[in-house]
This record gives sequence, structure tokens and C-alpha cells, in this order.
Amino acid sequence: MVLREEATERPYTSALNEETRPGTYHCRGCDLPVYDAAAKYDSETGWPSFFESIPDAVRTKEDRNFIFQVRTEVHCRRCGSHFGHVFDDGPAPTGKRHCLNGLSLAFSPAA
Repeated sequence: MVLREEATERPYTSALNEETRPGTYHCRGCDLPVYDAAAKYDSETGWPSFFESIPDAVRTKEDRNFIFQVRTEVHCRRCGSHFGHVFDDGPAPTGKRHCLNGLSLAFSPAA
């Protein structure tokens, strides 16, 4: 439901919130590497968060599901799986918060 219907998992339910090892996060839909663990941080929102994606790994589009708010959805560039949303309240160096559904990602620890 999260990947294809652009749903959102409940906050604080993903085991990836606690993942701190070096490695790479991949799209659960097609296994494309999309986020480096070095860009992950604790946003205290309940979802895995990153300040940037791997170059050319994701695409964004407007989300107008709320009447008075336009959000930015983030999707896998290869298969279109829905990851979550991007907000402008993240840390340096980008100022972005890619707030993602853990169900959309698979973690691969560094060798």
C-alpha cells in the first residue's frame, strides 16, 4: 500500500529508525540504491530521515492531498515506488528532510 498507493506508515513503527550502521538504503520495489546511510539523521519525527538522496536516484512531484498545503512527494526514479515526502526543515548542508516510510526501503550494511 505504501509503495504503490502512496500511503504513509505509522510513525515510530519502522526498525530503520534505529539503524545506525554504515551502508546503503535501497528501494524495496526494485532494489535501486537511493540513500547513503551517511545522509541519515534522527529528525525526531518517527520516520527514517535523510538530508539528501544518492544523485539521480529519486524523483519528486507535488502532493495536493491536503486542502491548504502542498507537499513534495519523493519516489524511486526507476520503478516509481513512493518513499515519503521532502520538507525544507532539515539540517545542513542541504536544509532538506527526506521523511521516508521504512516500508519503502531495504537496508544493506557496508561490507
